[in-house]
Amino acid sequence: MNDPLFRMVCVPAALDGAPDGWTAALLRDADIALMVDDSGLAGLDAVAHALALEAIPVVRTERTPAEQDETVIAHAGSLPLIWLGPAFSERVRTWAHDRGPMTLLVEVDGALPADERRRIERFAALLGRQAE
Repeated sequence: MNDPLFRMVCVPAALDGAPDGWTAALLRDADIALMVDDSGLAGLDAVAHALALEAIPVVRTERTPAEQDETVIAHAGSLPLIWLGPAFSERVRTWAHDRGPMTLLVEVDGALPADERRRIERFAALLGRQAE
């Protein structure tokens, strides 16, 4: 794979119920890093299997939500980011608005609804067109 066009960070549960192949197609030109949720290793393993990956990056856990936000922000680096989470702090919202690379914050607690999948698809398509 060439350099990724964007990064995506989410918990495994956010990908539950996605149509077969949706996540793999979305991430064709991207990197994914998972955050640990209640599904534990089984959830991480399920995503790795669905993406036909032998290994998958995991965002380290932090003591506080604010520290967890900073770790994801550091992971994003200079790439555009799709970040799926149950809620975002004002700090994260301000960072996402002010940073140079495009950032899509998607509030989701559990499986990603179809309308949010379409929104993510449009965002990824836009990034692809910009890279051409």
